[in-house]
Amino acid sequence: MAPKTEEQILNKELSSMHPKPEANRLVGPTDWHAIDWQKAFRLLKNLRSRIFRAAQEGNHKKVRSLQKLMLRSYANRVTSVRRITQLNAGKDTPGVDQVVVRTASERQKLVEELSQHQPWKAKPARRVYIPKANAKRRPLGIPVIGDRCLQTMVVQALEPEWEAKFEASSYGFRPGRSCHDAIERIFRYARPDGRRKWVVDADIKGAFDHIDHSFLLERIGRFPAKRLLEQWLKAGYLEANVFHPTNSGTPQGGSCSPLLANIALHGLEQAMGMSYYYGGGRVQTCGLRRVVRYADDFLVFCSTQEDAQQAVLLLKDWLKERGLALSEEKTRIVHLTDGVDILGFHVRQYPSRNTTTSWKTLTKPSKESVQKIRDRLRAEWLGLKTQRVEVIVKRLNPIIRGWSNYFRTGVAYETFTKLDRWMFDRQVRYVRRMHPRKNYAWKQAKYWGRLNLDRQDKWVFGDKQTGIALQKFVWTPIQRHILIQHTASPDDPSLRAYWQKRTQRKSAELVPSKQRIARRQNHQCPVCKTSLYTDEALHVHHIKPKQEGGSDAYSNLRLVHVTCHQQVHSKAFAATKKKQGTLSRLSSA
Repeated sequence: MAPKTEEQILNKELSSMHPKPEANRLVGPTDWHAIDWQKAFRLLKNLRSRIFRAAQEGNHKKVRSLQKLMLRSYANRVTSVRRITQLNAGKDTPGVDQVVVRTASERQKLVEELSQHQPWKAKPARRVYIPKANAKRRPLGIPVIGDRCLQTMVVQALEPEWEAKFEASSYGFRPGRSCHDAIERIFRYARPDGRRKWVVDADIKGAFDHIDHSFLLERIGRFPAKRLLEQWLKAGYLEANVFHPTNSGTPQGGSCSPLLANIALHGLEQAMGMSYYYGGGRVQTCGLRRVVRYADDFLVFCSTQEDAQQAVLLLKDWLKERGLALSEEKTRIVHLTDGVDILGFHVRQYPSRNTTTSWKTLTKPSKESVQKIRDRLRAEWLGLKTQRVEVIVKRLNPIIRGWSNYFRTGVAYETFTKLDRWMFDRQVRYVRRMHPRKNYAWKQAKYWGRLNLDRQDKWVFGDKQTGIALQKFVWTPIQRHILIQHTASPDDPSLRAYWQKRTQRKSAELVPSKQRIARRQNHQCPVCKTSLYTDEALHVHHIKPKQEGGSDAYSNLRLVHVTCHQQVHSKAFAATKKKQGTLSRLSSA
């Protein structure tokens, strides 16, 4: 029998992604707003858990079978379209075909097109550039909407398998893990009583652009959509209407790129001599070195400078196998007393008179991070210099709250205080510009007061008529991040109680009024019955609309996902039998 051609192999993969007739019974109605998202999310979560468990057990045949089921799952298809066209930051950014999907009917049409995609040919990405902190530009490859949705579907099938394999020290672009987990792990390795005080601050030269395709595809093994992934890797990109082939790398901008990069960089712990064993009632780490990796940024903790130099040599060989190399200019070996910058934080050991080691480890916002937020706020103030206070507050509050929430896990109170003083100077400049002839007492009485009733602070900037106030950095309480358990994954069905408790902690990032509403409804969206703390923005829904006499009382308010809120107010949703059930959940949550 003649060997199968590449086209035959690809068509076989695509046929495994074609939905079976019964798969469409998930939703029933074909209107986008009539989709039962609660059921869709539940089916998707359960199927991911089954893939994870089969991978944990080493049942490769079952893993492949379940992955095929995921690839043709209607729940996977509609949730992928929802993520790409409604949730992602780049939802309004077109690919080379200049197509964007904005309406419910267009989304439903896209779902139907994805179920009839044979023969499939991946289109080139559209090359764009975004500015970097060092004044350089980072290239991004923007695939067309259809490719982005298919990539998300493929990730849902491939990711749970690798979540069962990934190392505990890997934190970037993984479900349930964050920058703060990486920083907390770094903090623990950098404690003064530890013996690893030399750090390799590694920088991979163009990591996403140079990953070897052959190595990556070999790692993926017999994944059902392997050839489809290969198409995306080799699809090339268009820049100024000129086609450029891609013979290496995973183009940044695609849905599958972060996962593929993590797969390529898996194994760093073993290369650095790290291993684990269970003892004393918990997981223990052994080996000469310690590693913390967030995507392509990682640190290696070593006992001596000589061992750190040896680690660099080992890293070069390990990366070479993957088509990668260390940047000679940016890779450094530093002592913890000099400190290291990573993920916006500066981690360093400082002299201390109050500790047994005479040293203490602190994680602070880095100087670069502080300068960046100042530059951004300065630009905002300049753009708002003639606007009303209400406009200024609504523009600046999300920026201040977002920055302070990110750095609240470190030693940031002093930084917050300095930024508030700097912001006060900007407020004074604004008031002087707006009222050059008014005296100081008049200005103070008009623009500053005790507008935050929870604080004894009479210097809060805002509008006294409406009560709207500008957020202060120091209002965000410092709170140490709780490190994720070892290899814990949201796909692990045995850890559902752990993840439910952990996700509820994210409510601390909400304003106090929204925190109260979230607690009243047990941190669940009453429409889709999933956690409030996903990638989706939240909306405060009035059970009885204000135009019908409804109030802002907590009993009349519910927190829902923005997309769920759109569904509640759609005509199609109102026409389904599910309306009464969902409205009762909204009123009783």
